Amino acid sequence: EMNEIQRALMELGVNIKHMDTKQDQMIDDLKSIKEAIYNPETGLYARVRDLEQWQQSMARVIWSVGLGVIGLIVQAMSEHLI
Repeated sequence: EMNEIQRALMELGVNIKHMDTKQDQMIDDLKSIKEAIYNPETGLYARVRDLEQWQQSMARVIWSVGLGVIGLIVQAMSEHLI
């Protein structure tokens, strides 16, 4: 009976050490994930911000080109009518 208790305690100690190792790995993984998301230069939020800015600038370009084409069509039609 005493041997069983000793064996159980030894297994418990091994399991605790294993859990400690896994917990350290999880902490490192979480730090990596946090860095990947929140890094102001290359993180996920920075990429989303850059894409939103690019989308806004492209929308301005498309509107400018579209209005320019409409203006040229109106001008061509007015010259044709006169």
